[in-house]
Amino acid sequence: MSLTRFAAAAILAAATMGASLSGASAKEWKTVRIGTEGAYPPFNYIENNELKGFDIDIGKALCEKMKVTCTFVAQDWDGIIPALLAGKYDAIVASMSITEERKKQINFSKKYYKTPATFAVPKDSKITDTSPASLKGKTLGAQGSTIHSNYLEDVYAKAGAEVKLYGKQDEANLDLANGRLDAVLADKVVLLEWLNSKDGACCKFTGAEYTDPKYFGEGVGVGIRKDDPELVAMFNKAIDEIVADGTYKKINDKYFPFSVY
Repeated sequence: MSLTRFAAAAILAAATMGASLSGASAKEWKTVRIGTEGAYPPFNYIENNELKGFDIDIGKALCEKMKVTCTFVAQDWDGIIPALLAGKYDAIVASMSITEERKKQINFSKKYYKTPATFAVPKDSKITDTSPASLKGKTLGAQGSTIHSNYLEDVYAKAGAEVKLYGKQDEANLDLANGRLDAVLADKVVLLEWLNSKDGACCKFTGAEYTDPKYFGEGVGVGIRKDDPELVAMFNKAIDEIVADGTYKKINDKYFPFSVY
């Protein structure tokens, strides 16, 4: 074979292989496994051994629009991204805020809700100013590996507060109720759910609402591995569709008397 003919054959072979690899990389999704925490009411929780909540209903609605079969997997929060990267599931629908730090590890869909953070304190607390200077010397709690814990450690601990972190939100709430914390920082809607319950009757909201994108992100999105871009596009399209056709509002109104979108 002449050099010219050999080069031509090599180019043809490379082109054929490239087309084959390209076709193989465009995965067709028929089943999607979704990871969630199951310990963050009203967004996700376990009741009668079944995952329920706003995240779960949104996830099911998105899967219906994408025409895929979905299964849900419960996963402790502090391991939720590592388990996604390890292939335990394909997407995270667990009230995960879209932050620059997390985007270094995974991709996100567009947001499907956005709510502020705020503090809760015992009802007899005199705390009304929740600025870092005012909470110097106070003991503050948050769920670990969250935007709320990051904010407390980065801002309040440096201003002289003691910060305690917990594996689950209800553990932080319990310590607040039992007088072991001066305040808890969490999502306002999650705290509202607790404050309206018997266990949360001890406590109340106080101070400002927090939405700084540097810490609290761009809203909550679906977390997806970086090597699954087609799944990001599918979720984005499905989010647009459930918002446009009223499905989102129906789910929203099931849980909240206000819009979280």
